[in-house]
Amino acid sequence: MPLWSPDFPISPRRFPFFYGWIIVAVATLGIVFSIPGQTMGFSVFTDILIHELGLSRVELSTAYCVGTVLSGFTLPSLGRVFDRFGARKLIVGAAASTGLVLYFLSTVHRLTDWLETALPFLAGSTIAFCVITIGFYLIRVSAQGVLTMTSRNAIGKWFDYHRGTALAISGTVTSFSFSIAPKILNEMIEAFEWWGAWLALGTASIFGMALLGWIFLRDNPEECGLLMDGVIDESKKRKGHADSITHRDYCRNEAISTAAFRMFNLSFSFFSLFSTAVTFHIVSLGEAFGRPKEDILNYFVPMALLSVATNLIFGWISSRTRLKYLLIIMNLAALTGVLGTLFLAGTPGLIAYIIGNGICGGAFAALSGIVWPRFFGRLHLGAISGISMSSIVIASGIGPLLFSISLALTGDYNSVLWFSAIIPTILVFGSLTADNPQRHAEEI
Repeated sequence: MPLWSPDFPISPRRFPFFYGWIIVAVATLGIVFSIPGQTMGFSVFTDILIHELGLSRVELSTAYCVGTVLSGFTLPSLGRVFDRFGARKLIVGAAASTGLVLYFLSTVHRLTDWLETALPFLAGSTIAFCVITIGFYLIRVSAQGVLTMTSRNAIGKWFDYHRGTALAISGTVTSFSFSIAPKILNEMIEAFEWWGAWLALGTASIFGMALLGWIFLRDNPEECGLLMDGVIDESKKRKGHADSITHRDYCRNEAISTAAFRMFNLSFSFFSLFSTAVTFHIVSLGEAFGRPKEDILNYFVPMALLSVATNLIFGWISSRTRLKYLLIIMNLAALTGVLGTLFLAGTPGLIAYIIGNGICGGAFAALSGIVWPRFFGRLHLGAISGISMSSIVIASGIGPLLFSISLALTGDYNSVLWFSAIIPTILVFGSLTADNPQRHAEEI
């Protein structure tokens, strides 16, 4: 039997319940395994890399920006690869690649030392910058980009009516995982040293996630002889909002020309820019606003609880309302989070920081998985989500650099935070134009 046959090594049709829930479990694990390539996973390594590689904070942020932006430009083509080869093959490739890149990252200090000896005419800082930039590029493509995109799309292709619920369940697990990641990674660093932590994570990705993806993940229910959602009572579908019905599939160029794509994509990208910047510089931000390292890391826990609650609520309500209203809430929460960060030194600012970022994170997790298959169908989902993921990744690379430049030029983060507050304010009003294109498709 072919290696990639839907019935090998297990047959989804033989399960006593809808196999889509197995897809949710495996895809959620895929997102969790992307943590080493997420800023949340890098935050505890930032100051270590600055020390080990002899780079300044601005230099490391610049390397992070260059590597991330370059990876963002790679993702649209990989989105089309998803449409061609499917989720199963891509998640195996992405997980294995992530593991190999983590092996590379665990050697950057030794590689830099060796290159300094082999290339004495180059400055050590130049060599270190180039080596870590390559590492950032590779890990952002494989983990944050392809592994995350493939996992989210896999859930979106197996569910229609229950898509919001499935993504909410997935988001609950990933939110908790992301919130405790800095603490767990810090403990791994203390136990195995920083390079040993990356070695352990790389091994788990290759021999754990890649293998599980091959065994359990399938691209879509149709190839397995199943239907989306399993068997759903038609009366339940009719209870959903009219905007939750997909009438046609949009190609990539049609999708990106709509106001809905622009508004959702810009909102997702801003959240990526801001949350990445804050997380990347979290220890430095805490010091700037008088919050000790232990305290500032602990704030991730209540944010995660709010994120989980928001994710569940948005997942449940998404099939019963227009998504643009949920996008407005997300952007209002983003504005609250920015203002909270700006006044983090005081108690009201701390509360706004936790509530705003918590709600915005949960909204992002829910909407980023729901909106593209609902608005534009499944046929070109990889190409469309690839463009969005490219924007999100590029924004995540720019954010830390902007914050480090603000600190270097002004001595604090206030300037970039005030600038950041303008963007979600504009997006709140822009969200009013983010109508589902399927409304027009129904009229045609």
